[in-house]
Amino acid sequence: MYQYALLIEYHGGGFVGWQWQQDGVSVQGALEDAASKLAQNEAPTAVAAGRTDAGVHAEAQAVMLELDRNLPPGKLRDALNFHLRPHLISVRAAMIAPDDWHPRFSATGRAYRYRILNRPAPPAMDAGLVWHLHHELDADAMHQAAQVLVGQHDFTSFRASSCQAKSPVKTLSRLDVMRIADEIVIRAEAPSFLHHQVRNLVGTLKLVGEGKWNAQRVADALAARDRAAAGPTAPPEGLALVSVTYDPPINWDFT
Repeated sequence: MYQYALLIEYHGGGFVGWQWQQDGVSVQGALEDAASKLAQNEAPTAVAAGRTDAGVHAEAQAVMLELDRNLPPGKLRDALNFHLRPHLISVRAAMIAPDDWHPRFSATGRAYRYRILNRPAPPAMDAGLVWHLHHELDADAMHQAAQVLVGQHDFTSFRASSCQAKSPVKTLSRLDVMRIADEIVIRAEAPSFLHHQVRNLVGTLKLVGEGKWNAQRVADALAARDRAAAGPTAPPEGLALVSVTYDPPINWDFT
C-alpha cells in the first residue's frame, strides 16, 4: 500500500461528520469511495487529523490515504476530485506521506474558527456556514471572558458526555473573539480538543455577549468541572477546522 498525505476542504452540511457511519454519508466514506475507483485490488483507507461532527466544516483537514497504486500526487488529486463529485469535498493538495507521519498523532496543533452572524437579517450567501443571532452581542466582553479559559485546565464543564478522551485536561493556547462588521469571529487553538469543546465554549461565551454572564461566571463554570455548570452547545454550522500544524511543517504543493 502507498501512503499519501492529502489536504482537503469540505462543507459539512449534509454529512454525518468525518467518520464513517452506517446511516448517512460521511466525509471519510465519500473520500474512500472516490479512492476505490482508483484502487487495483485492496480497499483504500483514509485517516484524518480530527473527526469533525455532523455539520462542521473544514478548510484544511489533513488526511492520510492508503492506496494500492502508485500515482503522481497531482494526478491523484485531480482524479479524486473528479470522483468526489457532486459531494462538496475538494482535495486541495496531495503528496507522498512523510516517513512515520500520522495525521492525528503527529499533529502539534489545531485551530478552529467559529462564525456568528450578528444582525437582524438572516444569512443568504453564508447560509449553513454561520450561527445567526439577531440580538447584538458584546464581542469585547466575550473576548475578556474567554481569556480565563486560556491555559491548561480541566475542561470537564465544556466536554460532551460522549467524549472518549482519557483525560479532560487540555491546554487552550488561544481563544480570541473579535467583531468584523456584523460578524463575530471566535478562534480557538490548542494541541488537541475534547469532543464538542469549542462549541460548548462558544455557547457559554454567547451568554456573556448577551449580558447574562460575566467573566467570573465563566471562571466558576470552568472550576465546577460539571457540564451542567456551563452554557449550551453552539450549533455545528458556524464551526470550521482551519488548520492543523506539524513539526516539521508540511509544505503542501498547490500547483
